[in-house]
Amino acid sequence: MIDAIKNSFKGFDPNNLDLSAAGTWPIGVKIVTYILLFVLVVFLGVHFYTSDKEQVLNTKVRAEQKLKKEYAAVSNQVANLAGLRKQMADVEEQFKEIKRQLPTQKEVPGLLEDITNIGIASGLIINSLSLQAERRDKYYIELPILISAKGSYHQVGNFVSGIAGIKRIVTLHDFNLTPIGSGLLNITITAKTYRNDDD
Repeated sequence: MIDAIKNSFKGFDPNNLDLSAAGTWPIGVKIVTYILLFVLVVFLGVHFYTSDKEQVLNTKVRAEQKLKKEYAAVSNQVANLAGLRKQMADVEEQFKEIKRQLPTQKEVPGLLEDITNIGIASGLIINSLSLQAERRDKYYIELPILISAKGSYHQVGNFVSGIAGIKRIVTLHDFNLTPIGSGLLNITITAKTYRNDDD
């Protein structure tokens, strides 16, 4: 059989390859050439046919990975939904509690009276207590109150402590303490309270 294979290539010189004389090539060379051409055609066909499909497949794989990440994020949110609802309810309850601490427009005169009483109870001499122009914000209205008084450092400390104990939200700003002798001070403080915009 080896002799038959050798005979099928007999008379073929690869150094003098002439494609125009391919019909006269020995049968073994023709078979090898046909096999190589067949393999080349199949390879090129498969390559061109599948290259578009491979790009589509890669796009689909990336889309699948993206969807899996989105699914994981959404499923994580769903798993935490009960906790988030409880958190939301807690925040709403805290917000309601804070709103209850904001005076209504009807309660502002009573708040001014409370501030005056705290000042007097602290030993301060209240010169004046005047409501300044309101400042509107998105969620509330700020009501500045300018307080002018006379007293000692200790009395100012008692006043600040008393204001901190009010059930309404009142913050103190712009302290100005000027000594006037005998351990007394002229005091100006801006107290700010806040009320709902829906009053």
